[in-house]
Amino acid sequence: MSAAAVEPIRGVRRLQRRDLPELLRHIHDPPRTLFLRGAADVEVLAWPAVAIVGARACSPYGAQVARMLGRELAAAGLVVVSGLARGIDGEAHRGALDAGGVTVAVLGCGIDRDYPAAHAELARRICERGLVVSEYERGVEPAPWRFPARNRIIAGLAAATVIVEARERSGALITADFALEDGREVFAVPGEITGMLSTGTNRLLRQGATPLTSADDVLELFGLAASQRPRMPEVGASAAAVLERLADGGASADELARTTGLEPGPLAAGLAELELAGLVAEAEGRYRAVVRAGWSGR
Repeated sequence: MSAAAVEPIRGVRRLQRRDLPELLRHIHDPPRTLFLRGAADVEVLAWPAVAIVGARACSPYGAQVARMLGRELAAAGLVVVSGLARGIDGEAHRGALDAGGVTVAVLGCGIDRDYPAAHAELARRICERGLVVSEYERGVEPAPWRFPARNRIIAGLAAATVIVEARERSGALITADFALEDGREVFAVPGEITGMLSTGTNRLLRQGATPLTSADDVLELFGLAASQRPRMPEVGASAAAVLERLADGGASADELARTTGLEPGPLAAGLAELELAGLVAEAEGRYRAVVRAGWSGR
């Protein structure tokens, strides 16, 4: 494993166990010390929060859902907590930042390390509005056993945990177990029954986790209204037709041409408009809606 060591950090704060936020202080095994860096006040650790975690090698769909949830929940005023890992974690943080919200990243290494190194810039952005936290002091390198231990803090900071994608044996399922152990709500995004990335989430659903079909499911738990989300930008007629089709699921360009009846020129223009507006994402030749048609209250 490699981690990016940042420049010597000034202003790293340290919380003793007695000063931890109430939810974290009352988990089964609270950290003895929590180190913090970032511009946000320590009090954000006690704000209403949701953990969003999942597979590192996630699918394009999983990445899209994680970013959407991070954006929607942060826009409603919730703190988004995750682990700065590749895949679902990183996308959840990015979604919260997209909304101008607050996000907290929990490290499985020293407070002066960014792991993975590829997420050093993401960590910097998180520190501008939120916090990066760790129970490990400066100089502690990442190690495999530290990450399951880290997951108890992710779950401990949040009133609810959302698992977006997870294989049968996954660190995200460890986070879900910690959340359940502490009496917190666990949501799971349903997945394809033939997909390896859905085996863990679908098992959670069999065991009684709450199915998550939109950010509304989480907002309801906190008593927040869906109307608090930002409105979707207005789009042209071709783009609207494409977005309405994509509300039913992902599609290739050929499938979109067949089902919308649009000629190649208007279809390409509509897709370009939607991608520029951040309403559609393309991966592996398929397009997916980032926000379902009708969510914006247009």
